[in-house]
Amino acid sequence: MEQSPLVSIVVVVYNGEKYIRHCLRATLAQKYPNCEVVVFDNASTDRTREIVSQEFPGVKMVKNPTNLGTWPGQEAALEYATGEYIVSLSVDVMIEEEFVSYALGEIQKDARIGAIQGKLYQYHFDQLANNSYRSGKIIDTCGFKIFKSRKIGNIGHGERDFGQYNKSEEIFGVEGAVPFFRRTALEDIRIEDKIADPDYFWYGDDLDIAWRINMFGWKQLFVPSMIGWHDRSTTKGAAEIPVLGQVKRLSLRRSIPIHKRRLDWSNVRFTIIKNDYIINILKDAPRILIREIATFGYWILFERAMFLEIVRFLKLLPKMLRRRKMVMAAARVTPSEIHRWFI
Repeated sequence: MEQSPLVSIVVVVYNGEKYIRHCLRATLAQKYPNCEVVVFDNASTDRTREIVSQEFPGVKMVKNPTNLGTWPGQEAALEYATGEYIVSLSVDVMIEEEFVSYALGEIQKDARIGAIQGKLYQYHFDQLANNSYRSGKIIDTCGFKIFKSRKIGNIGHGERDFGQYNKSEEIFGVEGAVPFFRRTALEDIRIEDKIADPDYFWYGDDLDIAWRINMFGWKQLFVPSMIGWHDRSTTKGAAEIPVLGQVKRLSLRRSIPIHKRRLDWSNVRFTIIKNDYIINILKDAPRILIREIATFGYWILFERAMFLEIVRFLKLLPKMLRRRKMVMAAARVTPSEIHRWFI
């Protein structure tokens, strides 16, 4: 095995001038010696391209004429990224200088590890001015977890770090802020020659990819020594206080544009439709049903505009069922091997 394989760090960005300097400075400070950095710009209309071109001449810049979205952008960027391993980096994330080194140290131990998740902490953009973001120890995510109701959550989100997540272990899935992939795993999970579902655009792509990595028999690992900081704008701190945190979550949810909330709902359901075994759905049917009834009840009370998403959902359903057949035909794990992740 090559001792220092090339690692491609890919930043897909749209109008990211607020973060791009901080993201790239942290990225270029990696101590691992064999990294390339690719910025895939999704037709930004702000100064993102100018900043990258003028201030980071060593970065490979791809100027895309249209906005493909995050994960289709990551997929398109693979044509320009030549590494054996891929870091899919969000522009609002900063990684510690040993991030890549620690990831490689773990992923090279087992050829069946397809993706690795680091420990991300929350930060606020205004903390960058005095470099105080490193002092915060509120966890953003340690990867995806999934419940029997099919609710998706981020491990540790909103918790203060007391060392409760200091053990490397397998997880259900890597979250989309800064996953570290084995390139062969990404290529292996293609459906209709696509890694990311082209009908998602924006929400749920990372969950769909993580679930499919599981279905195709690849391991996903959480490595706590891989540290990063994420300025997550939507649910930051919502889990810190069990009751008040949920009230805050509802308030934050209403601040998200309605079309994004619609995409979130439908794309998560599409992911379940494409990747979930029927026998597992039947096992957990009561919990799934209760959650869906609660969701529609919430819509009736607070978000009636969400019902318009059902039209799009039904329109795309035949495509998703066709892709489900492809996933199931290629799946290499048993229903019980997947069901062990549902809590």
